[in-house]
Amino acid sequence: MIRWTKLLLMAACVWSLYWAIAGWGLRQGLDGWFTEQQRQGWQADYGSLRTSGFPLYHHHRITTPTLADPGTGTAWRADWLDIRSLALWPGTLTLHLPQTPQRLSYFDETAILQADGLQADVQLAPGSARELEQLHITAGPWTVRSEDNTDLGGQAFQLAMAQTDAPNRYQIRAEGIGLTPPPLLRQRLAATEGLPERLKTVVAEMTVTFDTHWDRNAIELRRPQPRNITLHLAEARWGPMRIKATGDISLDETGLPEGNLALQVENWQDILQLAETAGNLPPRVRAGIEQVLQVFAGLGGNHRDLDLPLTLKSGYVALGPLPLGPAPRLVLR
Repeated sequence: MIRWTKLLLMAACVWSLYWAIAGWGLRQGLDGWFTEQQRQGWQADYGSLRTSGFPLYHHHRITTPTLADPGTGTAWRADWLDIRSLALWPGTLTLHLPQTPQRLSYFDETAILQADGLQADVQLAPGSARELEQLHITAGPWTVRSEDNTDLGGQAFQLAMAQTDAPNRYQIRAEGIGLTPPPLLRQRLAATEGLPERLKTVVAEMTVTFDTHWDRNAIELRRPQPRNITLHLAEARWGPMRIKATGDISLDETGLPEGNLALQVENWQDILQLAETAGNLPPRVRAGIEQVLQVFAGLGGNHRDLDLPLTLKSGYVALGPLPLGPAPRLVLR
């Protein structure tokens, strides 16, 4: 019995020593990372760094972190950031962010993000590059504001990202529940009967091939850029309306997309009515578009549903025979 007690005490002392040394190394690594970013020309500051979590975790709280990359014009600031990792393997991380406002900036534009229960679970591969294997972000009620107005919000959000057999290819699934449209759109649609205040769900499932894998350089140097997107499903539900899309898109070095999506719209005439009510579609134009789309809807045998190809080519977007305008560039800043 005495022998086992001695062994347990020795194991506890060894583990305590390991935990303290590993915790000190992680603290030095975090502090060194901020210092290195400053050397690279970033604004990289924090107030204090505290460590707890003994005996199973290393829990680091960074107060008032501020990061600003002059190369891309992006910046982020929060009241605090919690980083919790397993004591046995620091590559399994959980990041907790505050419910208080976070400021996200891109040059002169600033957005304020506020979310309940915002956290990110991260699985990193062994090695100094810290290659991303899995990422899972969840949040409760959230809002994004600019100039003291709520531009967007929702009841819940989650994003899952998992590396495939190719290191630069990831399976991605994003879902928003109870999405609130921007206030200007809600104001214009206030007179529309039977339309809920929130979108029920917005879901996107895709496989994305980037020009390089995600690792620590994604923060320090440049974000990996998408080069091919296989959209397994994108779906949005708002009242009686439902929009679904699938297809493949390739992107060039400038982020200009090219490809085809199969678009299915349920109750498409309601969408035209909403566009007219919102002032985005003049009545005469709406009548002409409706006549054209009725022909395509009739081909499927159900006049309430519409199946059309969404074509992205040579910098422009077309919905079936209808040109929609310039294609957006998809660039991660």
